[in-house]
Formats: sequence, C-alpha cells, structure tokens
Amino acid sequence: MSSSKLAIGIVGLPNVGKSTLFNALTKKKVDISNYPFCTIEPNIGIVEVPDARLDKLADFSHSKKVVPAIVEFVDIAGLVKGAAEGEGLGNKFLSHIKEVDAIAQVVRVFEDANITHVSEKPDPISDIQVVEYELILKDLDTVQKRIATLERDVKARKKGAEEEMALLVKIEQGMKDGKLANQIEIDRKNDHAYPAVQSMQLLTEKPILYVFNGSEDQVRQGWKPSDEILKELKTSKWVLISAKIESELSELSLEEKKEFLAELNLPHSGLDRLIQIGYETLNLMTYFTTGEDESRAWTIPAGSSAPRAGRAIHSDFEEKFIRAEIIGWKKLLEAGSFAIARERGWLRTEGKTYIVQDGDVIEFKI
Repeated sequence: MSSSKLAIGIVGLPNVGKSTLFNALTKKKVDISNYPFCTIEPNIGIVEVPDARLDKLADFSHSKKVVPAIVEFVDIAGLVKGAAEGEGLGNKFLSHIKEVDAIAQVVRVFEDANITHVSEKPDPISDIQVVEYELILKDLDTVQKRIATLERDVKARKKGAEEEMALLVKIEQGMKDGKLANQIEIDRKNDHAYPAVQSMQLLTEKPILYVFNGSEDQVRQGWKPSDEILKELKTSKWVLISAKIESELSELSLEEKKEFLAELNLPHSGLDRLIQIGYETLNLMTYFTTGEDESRAWTIPAGSSAPRAGRAIHSDFEEKFIRAEIIGWKKLLEAGSFAIARERGWLRTEGKTYIVQDGDVIEFKI
C-alpha cells in the first residue's frame, strides 16, 4: 500500500447508485497541493478521513495547517455481463482496479420504478454474482496468459519457474470452480512463488467490502442483509449507505450535517462508516505529527515498527531512524504541553523495535 493513503475502487452494475455515491463522497474539495503523489483523473476522488483527534491536536498546537489522512476513491465504470471479454468499457476500467488496495462493491437494495435495473428489479444476490464472475474471468485470463509464458521457463529449468507454475495451476483451478483468488487456499506466507503471483495484482486477491445502497427509509429502519445475502458475501465487512442521503449531506455545513444525522438517528454518515470499514479490512491505523506549522494524520499498517511508521513521511525516516519521542494523543492533551508531558515521564523515547499504537503522536529523530 502506498504511504499515507488508502485507495478503494468502487465497482457495481449500472444504475445501482455508484456514480451518485462517488459524486457525494468526493463533493468535499480537498487541497490537493498537500498530496504530491496525486495525479487526479476525472474518475478519482480524494476524500479526507474525518478524525476528531487530529482536530483536537491542531487546536492544542495552534497549527497553521491541518492535513488529514485521505482515501482515494476510484470510480470504475458500471460493470456489465461480458466486461472481461471487452463488453461495455471492458478491460480499460478493469485495469483501473489493479491500482487499488480494496474493492467496494455497490449493491442496490432500494426499489424505484423510475430507475431501471439491468435485470428489471434489484436482486442483490444475482448482482453480486455477476460482478464477481466478471472479476474472476478477468483474473483467469491474466493467470492463463502467465501460465502460457511460464511454460518456456519451466522447459528451460529456470529457477523458481516450476514452483510458480504449480501455484498458478492451483489458482487457475480455484477460479474455474468459481472462487475469488482470496478464497483459494494457498500458503501466502511461506510459498516462495507467492510474491510472483502478488506482482500480477489479481483483482480478486484484493479484499472486497460490500456497500448496500438503500433508500432513506431503509437507512432509518436499520435495514440488514438477509441470511441468503450474507451467505453470498465473501467477507463480513459491509455497510448500508443511502447514496441519496450522502448526496444531501455533502451539500450541508458541519452543523446542519450533525442535525440531519441526529434526525436520522445515525451517529455517523455512511461515508465515515465506509472509511472505517476500509481501515479495518486492510488492518490500517493512524498516527499523528503535530506542531505550530502543521498537524497531520498518517496512515500505516497496524503493527508497524517506529521506523516503518516513519516511511509514511519519507524513506529517510525509516533508513536513518535513530529514535522517536512518542506519546498517546490523549496523554498529550491531558498534560497540556510537551514540556509537562516530558516532566511526567509520559513522553517516551523509543527505539527501532517499538510498535506504534493507533493515536500515537510521534516526533522522529534521525
């Protein structure tokens, strides 16, 4: 995963509310100049990760600039049956998915006679099957092409070719049986051939989250997927969102947004829940840097060591790491200043083996 951002590809059949959702998600304009790695295409939206901890740290430090963590949403054109063979926009948009960390599959569960559905009426189970079948077909094509080129290497007894071939044949068979790559039992930790498979960026090896797009009433009533739908899901990670509500929320001020959510009896917007599930699915967390110039949130894999956390800022922070001064964000606010935190022994000096905790405030020494 690239440093300090999470990329989620949004897929779904036509007319499931994908574009409405994408437009609502990305309505909030973000200062792109803060993110040097961003080359924004029309189908990529950058969204700030809402984090009250960052706001409190920025107030504490009287920071001139506040830079939240971000999520990049990639809108991938509506999938149709036959996409893997080039139907619709075919391979062009499927290749977009290769760059993302996770896939959010939008599944329509609302009824609306004015919005046509490709199979006449919403059928979540069938819709999920169609989308995933297309993703599997695309991956199967990738795997079979690789197998064809590997055959020469196996004949030439090239190092590692036989192991890679055995692994790919197993994956090919799993896909022919209708399994996503991430459902196929292979030894991802110890199989020396797995890194070669990883480099192929198979779509169905990525984690999938399900975004059920419901009506306002369904959201108010706390709609949940039926047991039959749950059986079809490849993960327990799902969220109910109303693209219509999110669209309305995106037009409101912060105060109006709070009122509207309270009215709907929702503690958070659908977008906030989607981002949270994205972080959980990919096992990510946040640490902070704070000072007068800037307070910033950084996204890293959970369980990262202090030097690995430094990589999010710059590779030098990992390579030239000496030590880091670390304190939990709550403790820092409680102390009232870094000086008092140091006096109380709350501001600790940690070395290379320290495992960063979610919410740590860090100052790196290199």
